[in-house]
Amino acid sequence: MQTSACSNCEPQSRLKRPFPKVARTKSAAAGSREKREPDPPSPWTCSPAKRIFDCACVLLALPALLPLALVIALVVRISSPGPVLFLQKRVGRYGSVFTILKFRTILHADGLPLRPITTLDNQRFTSVGLFLRRWKLDELPQLANVLLGHMSLVGPRPKIPEHAIFPLPCRPGLSGMATLAFAEEEVILSRLPNDRLEAYFYSVVLPAKQQMDAEYSARATLLSDLQLLVNSVLRRWNTPAAEQLFGPIALKPESAMHEPEKTNKPLVAIPTLFAESASVNSLSL
Repeated sequence: MQTSACSNCEPQSRLKRPFPKVARTKSAAAGSREKREPDPPSPWTCSPAKRIFDCACVLLALPALLPLALVIALVVRISSPGPVLFLQKRVGRYGSVFTILKFRTILHADGLPLRPITTLDNQRFTSVGLFLRRWKLDELPQLANVLLGHMSLVGPRPKIPEHAIFPLPCRPGLSGMATLAFAEEEVILSRLPNDRLEAYFYSVVLPAKQQMDAEYSARATLLSDLQLLVNSVLRRWNTPAAEQLFGPIALKPESAMHEPEKTNKPLVAIPTLFAESASVNSLSL
């Protein structure tokens, strides 16, 4: 008798339930047509042991990280008017929506819509915002999301509803395979022409992240999570993989976005790039 690959995962029928309807551009719809169903998650990805691991790591780190978080909260509060925390709806496991917590890094403006695609050039940072964003310190409040069960320490990054392609079969993470590759995403995207940013993001970047997230979910183990955590803490980004994905488009904005078929071509090489990367090669365990 065959057993399921992950006894703690919910039935596939639940995984395939549709997301809430959201408005998408033609570029987004075109990119979505090329998606395919991801492989089933690994036993570790959905296991109670992973949840215990997450909570244990957070509780052990709290004595050191809580004073740092309080200092950052004070600096954010006195450096610019507005709330300390930035709250945003994100899509979690099985398509559920939760509120993600971050330290605010942009100037507060009531009623001003947020951009779904952010670069270094299209945001108004506070005096300390760019520093917090560069060192990923704005993500510290998400430890509360981990304890509340919304997130895991390692996993696919939670996306806004407009960017969600598939319901996640696992909790989204603070860090992960795609996080290390796209750690400098806003810097690279700022090199693209504004009139081609949206089309390139939806046709190349978003599918690439989805492919990396699916690969992590299908192959994750305790050892791979430990490796990704260590690389995240030590800031061992795998940015060469993202640079190769962007290719000359990131380096020469004037040559950006030729034909959609050409922009999707680098996706075939993504697993190879990561298999050869020293920062995430433990995923092949």
